[in-house]
Amino acid sequence: MGEADRAQEYKKPKKRFSLGQENNALVFLVSANAVVFLLLLFLQVAFSFSENNGFEQSVLSQISIPSNFTAFSEKPWTIFTFMFADTLSNLFRLLSNMLWLWAFGYVLQQMAGNDKIIPVYIYGGIVGGLAFMISSHIVAGPVNMLGANSSVIAVATATTTLNPRFRFFRNIRGGVAIWVLLAIYLIIDLIGVAGNFASYSISHLAAASAGCIFIILYRKGIDGSAWMNKAYFNFIKLFEPAKNKNSQTYFYNTKGKPPFTKTPNISQERIDEILDKINQYGTHFLTQEELDYLKKASEENE
Repeated sequence: MGEADRAQEYKKPKKRFSLGQENNALVFLVSANAVVFLLLLFLQVAFSFSENNGFEQSVLSQISIPSNFTAFSEKPWTIFTFMFADTLSNLFRLLSNMLWLWAFGYVLQQMAGNDKIIPVYIYGGIVGGLAFMISSHIVAGPVNMLGANSSVIAVATATTTLNPRFRFFRNIRGGVAIWVLLAIYLIIDLIGVAGNFASYSISHLAAASAGCIFIILYRKGIDGSAWMNKAYFNFIKLFEPAKNKNSQTYFYNTKGKPPFTKTPNISQERIDEILDKINQYGTHFLTQEELDYLKKASEENE
């Protein structure tokens, strides 16, 4: 390796987790739910060996969103923690939620980009949690709520609102329309909570509305995920080491020549993938990286 190669390697930015296109936010969400589940399972087993099994009081009550605002004011963090937590007694619900999240979330990432799914997931959870507390004051409700149902429903409705004509399994008799799959999902979910308190159903329907509104505003040019992603990146920068301006070494005198710029190789396969996406969804569903790629390809063909 020559000096120039070492210089480029030194300047190359280190990879880190991102809510943007470089990483898969869907994998992060599924992994986060799985990790929290395993952690809760470990704590539940640990508490079972103690004489005073206080797992629900010591752990679950601290991460479940309560039904009244007084209790919520004492632990406001539950508006975020409840949407990532499921216990062993709800294992089937966790697996079901993750399957639906993967099905709808994968399509949402393909159409709107990787930086939308986590904000939609969080918006759905927050709106669902607030609706749960408000409805519990109007009708009789449970003590608390736990689980990713509200967030997953928000992702599902956002995806369907973005492109209701999208079809799964296109090779089987033309495929299944995504709105049909959403209807099946909502029916299964509402039947699952119908025998319980009405505040659960209200919470899930409110979360569905949040996902729909997010996309309606997005179509009008109002991106509800922008501030969230910006806040995340600014937070990450706080932990990055300050750059030392005096540590840069110049290996050659460029004599005013522009520095070397790495450009992506243009492949026909990648172009065809982007054109197929345009044919299915339209140009407004392209990510910035895909737009730049097409621009670079058109410049090379001139």
